[in-house]
Amino acid sequence: MSLCALTLSQLAETFTAGEVSAVEIVQAYGRRMAMVEPQVKAYITRAEQDALAQEAENLDDVRRGGRTTMPLAAMPIAVKDNLCTEGVKTTCASRMLERFVPPYDATVVARIKAQGALLLGKTNLDEFAMGSSTENSAFGPTRNPWGQDRIPGGSSGGSAAAVAADLCVAALGSDTGGSIRQPAACCGVVGLKPTYGRVSRYGLVAFASSLDQIGPITKDVRDAALMLQLIAGHDPMDSTSSTAPVPGYQQALQRDLSGMMVGVPREFFSEGLDPEVERAVRTAIATLRELKAEIREISLPMTQYAVATYYLIATAEASSNLARYDGVKYGYRAMGAQDLQSTYMKTRQEGFGAEVKRRIMLGTYALSAGYYEAYYGKAQAVRALMTRDFDEAFKSVDVIVTPTMPTPAFKLGEKADPLQMYLSDIYTISVNLAGVPAISVPCGFSSGQLPMGLQIIGRQFEEGTILRVAYAYEQATDWHVKKPGL
Repeated sequence: MSLCALTLSQLAETFTAGEVSAVEIVQAYGRRMAMVEPQVKAYITRAEQDALAQEAENLDDVRRGGRTTMPLAAMPIAVKDNLCTEGVKTTCASRMLERFVPPYDATVVARIKAQGALLLGKTNLDEFAMGSSTENSAFGPTRNPWGQDRIPGGSSGGSAAAVAADLCVAALGSDTGGSIRQPAACCGVVGLKPTYGRVSRYGLVAFASSLDQIGPITKDVRDAALMLQLIAGHDPMDSTSSTAPVPGYQQALQRDLSGMMVGVPREFFSEGLDPEVERAVRTAIATLRELKAEIREISLPMTQYAVATYYLIATAEASSNLARYDGVKYGYRAMGAQDLQSTYMKTRQEGFGAEVKRRIMLGTYALSAGYYEAYYGKAQAVRALMTRDFDEAFKSVDVIVTPTMPTPAFKLGEKADPLQMYLSDIYTISVNLAGVPAISVPCGFSSGQLPMGLQIIGRQFEEGTILRVAYAYEQATDWHVKKPGL
């Protein structure tokens, strides 16, 4: 097996044992990148090879000195391009930030670097993380490694595609309404969205601040547990960061689900769910039963309002957050404007793409005088009811399982209608509104050989529980070891 095909845990063990050097790892990924990246287009910015080689040599020196205790030493990691990286461009896939080079690292980036990770590059996304297909990038779409005419999901499509195509050993993404889990399902990899506040958002370029959360995209569940362990925990630079202690996530991984109560919400198996996806998820639920979990049908009645609620709250917060891009402080500045007002208007007209403009306008309207209570205020009230739904459900079950996405990955350009696109996140957005953790794991393939995902949702700060269920299911199946034929 090639080095690039190894999981994070496997590659780390191989490096620590001295079977391969950091330089050899970097060279292997360089060859893989040259061969496959032109087909997938997962990256916006790739790391400078000389700098990577130097870092690899330093890590080899450390290992030779017997000082290799860093769990990510020499591990080639990709980072979504809305996470700040010191000295490396952070564009958010937007012309507005095309030349922006941050002077600092996001907390999660600093944490993985401190553990020896090598930054392979910055991955593509929907502009400012607004989208479900990675087609909204100002630098062109990323393609699904399982079918290059298909979307990789979004908005962390570049990160998911890079992991699936062995263009990195693991990646970081962000999830505002499903942007880690949905592309993970499309690309046949594992995507974990932690509890809101479990992972610091410092250095994440904001889309919707009350919904955004950073998490890992990996080749298997064990790797997801390791990555979460390293990035989780309180950060004084983020006022929403939780002070709750971080448990040992890898110790939670067990194959036996005896005594585990699994809830299946009837609202997630209704009109609009692709029959092949439903079949795969029902089969996955049967596998959980074979693993001695007890299955119980439950109800999450407010689910029907999730899309409307999300697209009021998320766009309102986006309108507020993106007001900072005015052509004055930093980022793109339009030329030829006659005064301050025209500078603002011309800069935003030229710097933002169509989907970002659409969401800013929706959010600004929802926050405007005379409409605030009718739209944004009402949406927040419904959000509270949705959170109560989950609280009630978790009184009788330990986890909730659902499809991650209603269909397999659709074709590039297929969903030109924004509403159709928004509905592709119907099973993931309620998790962000409630602030609970969820993970997507591969659970089968469509007749067109496209991956499908199973979503496992847990109580707040019980990532260990969803990792346990995900790991037990993964070990009972072999979907996660299948590779696209690139």
